[in-house]
Amino acid sequence: MLNSIAKGLLVVSALALGACASMKPQEQAAAPAPAPVAAPAPAPAPAPPVRVRGTIAALTDDAITIKKKDGTIQVVNLPPKYAVNALVKANLKDIKQGVFVGTTARPKKDGTLVADEVHIFPDTMRGAGEGHYPWDTAADATMTNAAVTDLTKGVTVKGTTMSLKYKGGENQVTVTPKTSIVKVEPGSKKDLKKGASVFAIAQTQPDGSLKTGFLLVGRGVHPPM
Repeated sequence: MLNSIAKGLLVVSALALGACASMKPQEQAAAPAPAPVAAPAPAPAPAPPVRVRGTIAALTDDAITIKKKDGTIQVVNLPPKYAVNALVKANLKDIKQGVFVGTTARPKKDGTLVADEVHIFPDTMRGAGEGHYPWDTAADATMTNAAVTDLTKGVTVKGTTMSLKYKGGENQVTVTPKTSIVKVEPGSKKDLKKGASVFAIAQTQPDGSLKTGFLLVGRGVHPPM
C-alpha cells in the first residue's frame, strides 16, 4: 500500500514538472518590471542680487523705502535683525599697503583703470566680495575688491596707482583727485536718517519683493556707490 502511494506521488510530481517545463514563456508567471526611477529635477538657479542705490525716504521696523537716482521709489524689506555699516570720509593717506579695498573704476582709451571711488574696508570685512568683475554704475564699469600690494605714481593718468591682488588675479587702478574715497565703519540704525545716501544689496523673494540684511549708509558723504 505504501509503495503504491509513493509511486502515485512520484507520478504526480513528474506530471507537474513536465507541465511546467512544457509551458510556453508567456504562460509562465513573469516577475514585475522595476519601476523607472525619475531623475531629480535640477535646483533652480538663485536669482542674482539686486543693487539698490539712492537716499532714504522712509524707514520702518521691517522695511526701508529708497528714492533711487532716477526718482523712482523702491521698498526693500528688512529682517528683524540686519547689519548697518557707515561710510565716512577718508583720503589718499588712508590707502596703505596691506589694506583691503573695493574700488569702482572705468577704463581710459589706453586701458588704464581710473577709480570713481574707493571703499577702505576694516579687517573684519577682509575678503568680502573679493575679485574683479563688471559693475552696474556704468556700461564699462568694474569693481575690484582686493588687497593693496603697492602704491606708485600714475604713469598715463595723474594720480596714485594702486596695485591690487585678489584670488585668481591682480590689476592696477589709478586714484585721482576726483576719486571719492571713504572708509567703512560699524554703523547703527541711528545712521538711517531720511535723506542719507544708502546702498542695499537685496535678494528677490518668491512674491517678487526685495529683501536685504545689509545696508551701507553715508555718514555725511554721498559716494556714487
